[in-house]
Amino acid sequence: MKSSRSIAIAGLTALVVAGSLAACSADAGGDDGKLELRVATFPPGADQAAYDAFAEQEKQFEKANPDIDVVGLEYEWTAPTFAAQLAGGSLPDVFTVPFTDTKTLLENGQLMDVTDELQELGYSDKFNPIILDEVTGGDDRIYGFPRQAYANGLHYNRDLFEQAGLDPDNPPTTWDEVRAAAKTIAEKTGKAGYATMAAGNTGGWQLSVQADSRGASLQQANDDGSYTSTIDNDATKATLEYLHDLRWEDDSMGSTFDLDWGSINQEFAAGNLGMYTSGSDVYTALVRDFGMSPDIYGLTVIPTENGGGVLGGGDIAVMPPTLDDDIKAAAVKWIDWYYMQKLLNEDAAVADAKALSESDQAVGTPVLPVLDKETYLESQEWIAPYVNVPLDQMTGFTEGIFEQTPVGEFKGQTQPIYALMDNLVQAVLTDENADIDALLKQVDVDAQALLDQ
Repeated sequence: MKSSRSIAIAGLTALVVAGSLAACSADAGGDDGKLELRVATFPPGADQAAYDAFAEQEKQFEKANPDIDVVGLEYEWTAPTFAAQLAGGSLPDVFTVPFTDTKTLLENGQLMDVTDELQELGYSDKFNPIILDEVTGGDDRIYGFPRQAYANGLHYNRDLFEQAGLDPDNPPTTWDEVRAAAKTIAEKTGKAGYATMAAGNTGGWQLSVQADSRGASLQQANDDGSYTSTIDNDATKATLEYLHDLRWEDDSMGSTFDLDWGSINQEFAAGNLGMYTSGSDVYTALVRDFGMSPDIYGLTVIPTENGGGVLGGGDIAVMPPTLDDDIKAAAVKWIDWYYMQKLLNEDAAVADAKALSESDQAVGTPVLPVLDKETYLESQEWIAPYVNVPLDQMTGFTEGIFEQTPVGEFKGQTQPIYALMDNLVQAVLTDENADIDALLKQVDVDAQALLDQ
C-alpha cells in the first residue's frame, strides 16, 4: 500500500508544467543525436514547487550526461492500465511501482532484470535484505532498485494531547496506553481520540498494521508457490476487539467510520483527530496537500507485542522489459543518479537536499531506510543543514524504529484481500454486536477463493 498518495487538486498547473518539461526536453534533443530517456516525474496533482525541483535536478543530470536528453512525464502506475501501456509501448523508460504490486509484475515477466547492473554499481549488499527481497524473483535475479520505504507509525496531534492534559513529548508506547489516551482526548476535547481507515482497501491495510504489531501472520507462502490465507488468527481477532472497544465502550472514535487515506489525513490536518496509524512518510502530504500546521504534529512508533513487527512498504524504480541496451544503460544511470546516490554519496545527498529545500519541499521526513543503519545515519548527517521538518517532534519514531522488526505486506492478491478486510473493520465500527469470529472465518474463505484463482 503506497502511503503518501498524491491528490489531484492542481491538475491543470501540473499538466502545464509537465508539458513544458517534456517540450523543453524534446527541443533539447531534436536532431543533435542525444538519446531520449523518458522518465516518470510526479503523478497528476503535484505542486509547482515539486516540478521546479525536478527541473533543477534534470539540468544537473544532463550536464553530467550530455549525451542523454531527459524527458519528464506525468505518470502514476496503476494495475488496471499497466498491461495495456506495456503492450502499447507507452510506458516511461523509468517509473516506480509499490512493493505491494512488484511480485505480480515479476511473476508476469513485466520488469527488466537489473542484477548485473546493480552488482556492477557496487552497493547491492548495502540494501536491507527484507526490502531487497521485494524486487527479487524466484530465479534469484533482481528486477528493480528499492528507492524509498516507510514503516507505519502512530501519528498524534500535540495540541489535542495538551488540551487533554497529556504530555506530547511522551506519547503512548503500548496499545493499552493508546486506548487510554484516546478516551481522555475524546472526553476532554470532544474530538475523536483515535480513528482508523476503513475504505478503499486502506481499512484492510491498517487492520494488517495492527494485527502484525500483535504478532499476526496473515498469509502463508507454500513451497509450490501458492498461498494460504491465515487472517483468522488471535492477533487479528484481538485487533478487531480493540477497535470495537474504542468505538462502543469508550466512544473514542468520533462518528465517521468510512475514512480512507485522503479523508483521514484531512481530518487529522484539520485538528479533528488525536491519533491514527499510517506510513511514517505522510508528514509531507499532511503539510503540502492538506494544510496541516507543523506545530501540531507528533510521530512515534507503533506499539508492538507478542513478537509483532511494524508493517512497511515503499516503492521501487523499475524499467519495462522491452528497452534496448542503450536506453537500459541510460535508465540505470538515471536511477543511480536520481534515486540512489543521494542515499550513498555526500555530494549527491547535499545537492538533492539543497534543491528540495530551495523549492519548499520537505527534507528529512522519517522513513524506513532501504539501506543499512550505518549508511542511513551517515546520510542524515550530510543533509542536516537542510532539514526543514520538526524532527524534535518525531523522536519517538526516529529513535525507536531501528528497534522494531520490519514486516512486509503479504504477497498474494494483496489489494483485493485488503478490500475484503475493509468489511471487517466497517462491520466492527458500525455494528456493536458484530460476530467477530464468524466474520474472520468468512474472510478467510473469501480470501482463499481469491488466492486459488
